[in-house]
Amino acid sequence: MAYLDENFLLHSLTARRLFHEVAKSQPIIDYHCHLSPREIATDHRWANLSDIWLGGDHYKWRLMRANGIDEELITGDSTPREKFQAWAETVPFTLRNPIHHWTHLELQRYFSIDLMLSPATADEIWDRANATLAGADFSTHGLLRKFDLRVVGTTDDPADPLDDHHAIAASELQTLVVPTFRPDKALLVDRPDLLASWLEKLEAVSDSSIIHLSDLLGALQKRHDDFHAAGGRLSDHGLDRLPALHCTDEEAAMIFNRARSGKAASPEEKEKFSFYLMIFFGQLDAAKGWTKQLHLGAFRGINSSMAAKLGPDTGYDTIGDTPQGAALIGYLDALASAGALPKIVLYNLNPRDNYLFACLTGPFQDGTAAGKIQFGSGWWFLDQKNGMELQLDALSATGLLSRFVGMLTDSRSFLSFPRHEYFRRILCNLIGSEADRGELPDDFEALSGLIGDICFANAKRHFGFDV
Repeated sequence: MAYLDENFLLHSLTARRLFHEVAKSQPIIDYHCHLSPREIATDHRWANLSDIWLGGDHYKWRLMRANGIDEELITGDSTPREKFQAWAETVPFTLRNPIHHWTHLELQRYFSIDLMLSPATADEIWDRANATLAGADFSTHGLLRKFDLRVVGTTDDPADPLDDHHAIAASELQTLVVPTFRPDKALLVDRPDLLASWLEKLEAVSDSSIIHLSDLLGALQKRHDDFHAAGGRLSDHGLDRLPALHCTDEEAAMIFNRARSGKAASPEEKEKFSFYLMIFFGQLDAAKGWTKQLHLGAFRGINSSMAAKLGPDTGYDTIGDTPQGAALIGYLDALASAGALPKIVLYNLNPRDNYLFACLTGPFQDGTAAGKIQFGSGWWFLDQKNGMELQLDALSATGLLSRFVGMLTDSRSFLSFPRHEYFRRILCNLIGSEADRGELPDDFEALSGLIGDICFANAKRHFGFDV
């Protein structure tokens, strides 16, 4: 069997039919990613293959470091061609890593190149890909059209101006590009210096003065309203775990006032204040019918010297082992008890938590929406074949796979859209192979409906996108 041929990852007849007749043609709703709104607004183009393929891609950077590549050829001042050559030297050593699949799917889907990347093929691939990059349709708008992106959900801080989103909405781009409300910096009462600089930006975009806690809540409410007006329908939080210590209005006001005056909150005060704001954010989302995403369990920047040198999201993060259950249950229960539980997608980073998260969705389903509480797609280190299959199995065994909102890229790269194809092939293989073994009904219409819903229709309904 040829590598990455049309039946890649499809190991049964029904799996192949489901993919080629149903999944392959489905549009894409990439409801959570980190693509740049500015690059979409300006219909950005790239100077060369290294810029679009290696710039900011810490997945590749990690493997290059593991392959003994000097940092100068990764994030340093080496030329784009030199960095690409270092990547070409690394790729042959990535066998069985999902990056090997993604690399060559991207070469095929974007550049019509079937060659395996290696030092021997680097010159040809560099020249052919750069020629394609120079084409009229190879821009952010062109790529969104090429892959039939109906919705892109970017990730935006409440202190970010939404000018780029307004420009996109006024353009002729048919893809709906919406902001996602990511207010993590509001929790920085333990870092008054960082909090103060963030509050200054929040004051500017909300046209308000933030002195007291009530001012902060008002500014956040206003920005939440602004995001909604710009089409936003999701929020997102990246936490090691949910805070677990309840907090009164008076305590929260005292903690904020002290941080505003430059006094750092203690760990206990930070946790209390974080719980207070997370409840507030849940109430905002519930009031507007939004979906809250909770990305839980990363240890970030653990190589402190390199993280300090290169900044966040540069490849120095890992799977965490923080206990998640009790704090998450306490948070969901507090929102439910207050009648303010929004739709929620839970993402775990440690696979040991798969069944915990999958089972935990059940007690908080309340009949107001199908699949109101979701166990989200495999995230970050788990967005690969084994991780996806484990997530699909845990969800299927404990809940309703048929209501699953499906795949997202969570990516900063415009070359990541084939990850939807990758997921769809894995999903079709799982369902089709079980049907051919007699573990699912021999009913192609029913199986097709399941595949179509997970690939597109469920996300459209769940998030309320009119596309």
